[in-house]
Order: sequence, then C-alpha cells, then structure tokens
Amino acid sequence: MIYGLGMLESGITFDYGQLVLDCEFARMIKFTVQGIPVNDETLAVDAIKEVGPGRDFLMHPTTIKGMRNQSKPEIIDRKMRGAWEASGATSAYDRAIEKARWILANHHPEPLPDDVLARIRDIVEQAEAEIGIEPGEGK
Repeated sequence: MIYGLGMLESGITFDYGQLVLDCEFARMIKFTVQGIPVNDETLAVDAIKEVGPGRDFLMHPTTIKGMRNQSKPEIIDRKMRGAWEASGATSAYDRAIEKARWILANHHPEPLPDDVLARIRDIVEQAEAEIGIEPGEGK
C-alpha cells in the first residue's frame, strides 16, 4: 500500500503537483512489481548475436521495441538536455502542476449510484450512533 500521495510536511500540507508526481511514481512501481519477463526475446539474444560485441545496440529495432514496452511516464521527461531545453526546459514539478490544473478544470466524475450513496449514508449514521452523535448534529 502506498500512503500519503500529495502530502508534504508529514501531511500538514497537500500539494496537487506532488500528488500528480507521486501517482506517476506509483504507476512506475506498480509496473515493476508486476514483474519483468526475462526470456530470449526480452534479453534480445538474437539482436546481440546480430550486432556483435562492442557495437551500438541503442538504435537497434529490438531495443526501441523493448523500450516502448517499459513504463510510460507522462511527467518525467527523458529527453536529452538539448531537446528538453528546446521544448521549454520545464521542471517535472511544473509539468505536474500543469496536469493537475488540467484535471481540475476538465475532469467530471460520474456521480455514484443512489444505492451506493444510501449505503455510505447508512455506514456514516451507524458510526455516528456508535460514538454518540445525534442525527443532524454534525451537519
């Protein structure tokens, strides 16, 4: 379980940009813990034989294909410095804040079904009764 996404200062402060970054990290961790297959294809055994020792594997189609199957970050920028600078040289935090603002402006969640809302209300009322809060007192 991952706890504290978006929290700073031991939970005293919440930051939407940090939340977006933390979600990206959580996606990457989830990808990794699901396991990475190790076999002749993923080890690129044929490409290694084809290219040979001491040669460049980075531009080989097998390397490109394998790279695209790995985690796909949205916020972390893996461009070379020149390309990063040419595209505005924004920090990961700046990109995370931009995404957070976009989400806040554009996300419209589906409302919960009435039966789910009623069940949640029942749970809250039961908890309030257990601790002695009168109906309507906490509203």
